[in-house]
Amino acid sequence: MKIIILGAGQVGTSVAGNLASEANDITVVDHNIQLLQGLQDKLDLRTIQGYAAHPDVLTQAGAEDAEMIIAVTNNDETNMVACQVAWTLFRTPRKIARVRAPEYNKFPSLFSQRGLPIDVLISPEQLVTDYIQSLLKYPGALQVLDFADGLVQLVAVRAYEGGPLVGQELRELNQHLHGGEARVAAIYRDGQAIQPKGDTLIHEDDEVFFIAAKENIPAVMKELRRAEKPHRKLIFAGGGNIGRRLAERLEKDYRVKIIEQNPKRAAAVAEQLRHTIVLQGNAADEDLLLEENIEETDVFCAVTNDDEANILSAMLAKRLGARNVMALINRTAYVELVEAGSIDVAISPQQATIGTLLTHVRRGDVVKVHSLRRGAAEAIEAVAHGDRHSSKVVDRAIGAIHLPKGTSIAAIVRGEDVIIAHHDTIIKSEDHVIMFLVDKRRISEVEKLFQVGITFL
Repeated sequence: MKIIILGAGQVGTSVAGNLASEANDITVVDHNIQLLQGLQDKLDLRTIQGYAAHPDVLTQAGAEDAEMIIAVTNNDETNMVACQVAWTLFRTPRKIARVRAPEYNKFPSLFSQRGLPIDVLISPEQLVTDYIQSLLKYPGALQVLDFADGLVQLVAVRAYEGGPLVGQELRELNQHLHGGEARVAAIYRDGQAIQPKGDTLIHEDDEVFFIAAKENIPAVMKELRRAEKPHRKLIFAGGGNIGRRLAERLEKDYRVKIIEQNPKRAAAVAEQLRHTIVLQGNAADEDLLLEENIEETDVFCAVTNDDEANILSAMLAKRLGARNVMALINRTAYVELVEAGSIDVAISPQQATIGTLLTHVRRGDVVKVHSLRRGAAEAIEAVAHGDRHSSKVVDRAIGAIHLPKGTSIAAIVRGEDVIIAHHDTIIKSEDHVIMFLVDKRRISEVEKLFQVGITFL
């Protein structure tokens, strides 16, 4: 697929890295020549220096025959105009734009073929807000990802000593769920993926990815972790878009505080929120955290625009007694550093955004993609079409399907029914099939499985 990426910032670079490894024809446009040179040194792609929305720059980038434009510069207006130019002059079939300002997102009618011709609108702040809210529902979860409009969830937890299933074989999991079912899709032990089998033993500190119907998630977590009390007291460091949105959603159900260093912003946020306590100060101030009873806080979540401030304040909050701490971290290198430390969850906006973008890049009828393990793994939801003669998966038992190495089918959603996958489970046409790929480099093989042809070999 020929794709033009506008913007070589953190999101653009991450997207380029994901797509360039999958035999796509990628061109990246940015005005910063140093960013472009860094990309060319690492990846097999073209780069163009220039203003992303200018027609001559898009022409130089090959917009005449590009199949997709992904506009992720740091400027909303540039992204919107670039999509307009791409459609008006080049009739680019697929246009994706990052638009961060909530003032635009309030008016979805702006984004249409009659208005601004943007096919997919991405708001990283909205995606991160949704993601953190999901984590708060399940104390102890490292990741919570939705499939099939929320009917099925993929949850990652770290197995703790004393958990009922630690030291037990995986086949015993469903015996503990009293009628419910779940499937372990992957286990990571010391950073290495282990293909789960019925006789696989769960060890302490294993990172376990499991899939289950939404209503069965709490029961599975109890088998892998110590029972944890529901969250009640939350502190958010940062009163920007993410911190304010989270407080606005949660203040009716939780006791919420926001710590914001900027006096004007703190005053503005305090006026907007009715039930949230807004404190003006430095979230890495030990005295301030102690005054606000940090040792009684269930979750401290640092969501400022400064990675270093988020990391330091979260580490301090943990040392002072906060039960769980999360930090918003943009730099991938920092995420890798803190994951093994005192921060419970490192939240990467790039990973949340990339998953949404990949959903629209994948071939076949792929309706959901979640990027995992810093982009090395993926969980995808694909729809099976056709019949036994035109499809490699329809009317076949899962055990008879030649899945790429490291790929497992974890669940099937048929209408409103959630079916946990077994080797003799038969896939039907229009089933939503949820898969886990330990090695995302195999994605093209998975895509081919779900492509429908007149005949196939």
